[in-house]
Amino acid sequence: MSNRQVLLLIAAFVALTLGSFIWYIATWDADERVGHTSGHAPIFILAQKLPPEASAFSTGANA
Repeated sequence: MSNRQVLLLIAAFVALTLGSFIWYIATWDADERVGHTSGHAPIFILAQKLPPEASAFSTGANA
């Protein structure tokens, strides 16, 4: 590939990235909530991902 082709590919990538970011910001609705959270992550999600011995350690049982 020549230098010109490489620069054109880089420019195309930058233009696509910038364009998609601008489109995302322009169509973003701050009032629309997506997902299951209501401003903060529920505590029970962390408890489901931790192994059983982690809760005993956090209470000081293994100290």
